[in-house]
Amino acid sequence: MSLFRKEKTGLNIIIVGCGKVGSNLVTQLIREGHDITVIDKDSSRINEITNLYDVMGVTGNGASYTVQMEAGIQDADLLISVTGSDELNMLCCTIAEKAGTCSTIARVRTSDYAREIGYLKDKLGLAMIVNPELEAASEAANILGMPSALEVNPFANGQAQLVRIKVDEGNVLDGRALVDLGRKNTESILIGSVERNGAVYIPNGMFKIRSGDIVSVIGTRKSVRKFMEYAGMHNQAVRNAIIIGGGQSGIYLATMLLNMNIAVKIIERNRARCEELSILLPKAVIINADGTDEEVLREEGLVNAEAFIPLTGIDEQNIILTLYAKKICKGKIITKITKIGFPEIIANLDLGSVLYPKKITAEAIIGYVRAMRNSQGYSNIVTMYHLLDDAAEAIEFKIKESNKATDIPLKDLELRKNFLVACIVRNGTTIIPGGSDSIKKGDSVVIITTEKGVKDISDIVR
Repeated sequence: MSLFRKEKTGLNIIIVGCGKVGSNLVTQLIREGHDITVIDKDSSRINEITNLYDVMGVTGNGASYTVQMEAGIQDADLLISVTGSDELNMLCCTIAEKAGTCSTIARVRTSDYAREIGYLKDKLGLAMIVNPELEAASEAANILGMPSALEVNPFANGQAQLVRIKVDEGNVLDGRALVDLGRKNTESILIGSVERNGAVYIPNGMFKIRSGDIVSVIGTRKSVRKFMEYAGMHNQAVRNAIIIGGGQSGIYLATMLLNMNIAVKIIERNRARCEELSILLPKAVIINADGTDEEVLREEGLVNAEAFIPLTGIDEQNIILTLYAKKICKGKIITKITKIGFPEIIANLDLGSVLYPKKITAEAIIGYVRAMRNSQGYSNIVTMYHLLDDAAEAIEFKIKESNKATDIPLKDLELRKNFLVACIVRNGTTIIPGGSDSIKKGDSVVIITTEKGVKDISDIVR
């Protein structure tokens, strides 16, 4: 029996590749009401997904014209290819572009192709190319620009942001009710959610923050930084960083950090790779050594590093390096984890900021799907971020037309339970709304909710 039922208001989407990314895409896109068909050579993967969800499955080569026709390419709005092969993904999209009239998205990870994204998109007719390592590096760079944050998520083209921070014991927020924080300290920001012991709360003024809580703060970049200063949290960009591993993720991140005037040191075991890195990154310090060796880490200055990012290809190594660094280093630590699984165990390890390239890839693709759906009039969702492994969502709506949620003061609006209007962006101005504020046509509105299946701003009203 299916866990979700499809609504006939979404897009007709074909997903090629039923690995972790493909499965994650199916889960989220089904929730948003899209019609999904999956293609994979492995019949057991097809059976697993079709038994769990209300989707159509086709076993075969996704680059085959015959297989794509069987999957309904002629009626598809979008084909997403996320197999383990870059070349196969691009070929699938090329066939789809010729066989149907749909848009296409390819996951492409090879660095050689990353330098040719513009050319490939143009010549192959791709709507989007997603590079997991590049996306993960970009997210890491954003965090290192505000190192006290666990995550930094932009809304309304960067005019507002949601920043997740962890409250340590003894922090000024620890034990304080929101109403006691004072208007001066919370002006122009809103605490939209609190994550505690595996649950998400949408707090009211009497809610007391405790040490260990993860708090989502919403506002402009300036107002969020001001609040973090009040909370005693360091929010100036780091000045130096140590990266373990000279793979593609390390190159992408090092390039971004150097452009931010952050000094970078890369520790890489392979000597030949070190020589390549010294040419690719002449401003970085390249160390040929074993980055998993305690002595090496101490010699290379881990104790005084302002940021430490293990980017080896082995999750277990990254986790162990993070746990070790947390004992001897006070700098910002970011952990890359490739596998998606065991979220409760990972959370209990207290790894700080954790990057999941596969999740980031899925979110980037889903962001495009939402924009596409929005343009076709199915929904006014622009951006969505999942909190605490999908326990809650922060959703941005673009208000195209007046509806039952508009032009009514929020104090008079009968909001459904577990919904919070967190932020309104109007004509370039970010508003943290009070009871007398209202939603207007043309606004971008951010809501936070623990409810699922929200597709329109009017869904927030009883």
